[in-house]
Amino acid sequence: MYDPRERLIVALDVSSAAAAQKIVAAVGESALTYKVGMQLYTAEGPQVVRDLVSSGRRVFLDLKYHDIPNTVGSAVREAAGLGVHMLTVQAAGGSKMLRAATESARDVNPALKILAVTVLTSMDEAELNSVGVHAPVLDQVLRLGALALAAGCQGLVASAQEASELKKLGKEFLIVTPGVRPAGADHGDQARVVTPAEAMKAGSSHIVVGRPITGAKDPAGEAKGILEQMCGVAR
Repeated sequence: MYDPRERLIVALDVSSAAAAQKIVAAVGESALTYKVGMQLYTAEGPQVVRDLVSSGRRVFLDLKYHDIPNTVGSAVREAAGLGVHMLTVQAAGGSKMLRAATESARDVNPALKILAVTVLTSMDEAELNSVGVHAPVLDQVLRLGALALAAGCQGLVASAQEASELKKLGKEFLIVTPGVRPAGADHGDQARVVTPAEAMKAGSSHIVVGRPITGAKDPAGEAKGILEQMCGVAR
């Protein structure tokens, strides 16, 4: 049986390093990887990443880089130097941008996983259509996923609702799924939501869980409950 702690990513969607450290301490050994996103990174900068890495935690840097190839390549080079384990780029940035990201990562830290964001889990088909993409969500996810993998990305960020179809793209790659909520939990601003067990069954390699853990009275207990749900799925 695989260790589910390898698959759980806890989102540190808070505004200070002190709040992040409190969550990490409360979760304890129930998680190995923590997401640092735009909120925390904007508030505290790269030092919060350095501190997490130096404490032995893995960091999933979720800044969703989306710019011209040279700018994204330079940003990835800096992130690789921080020792992050995974980071995100927007697949919609196109092949040249994606290749710039993967090449920069390879030059500094070949173990760094570049993950391409397909369609945000907060978006449904109506929202996608409103920004000019007149296609079903699944079609757009598959289109962007194939583009990113061809450009050398090691994984994708996508809902588990698309994971089983993404697996048909061929080679082995990571599928990191946000928008995961334990059964009965509030969906918040997420539109395409699955439970931890559903994500594992669908083929997600990792799940990202934030508020259900970080907002719980007992974060460690909540994380252990999610790990138990994940353990019930054979891999």
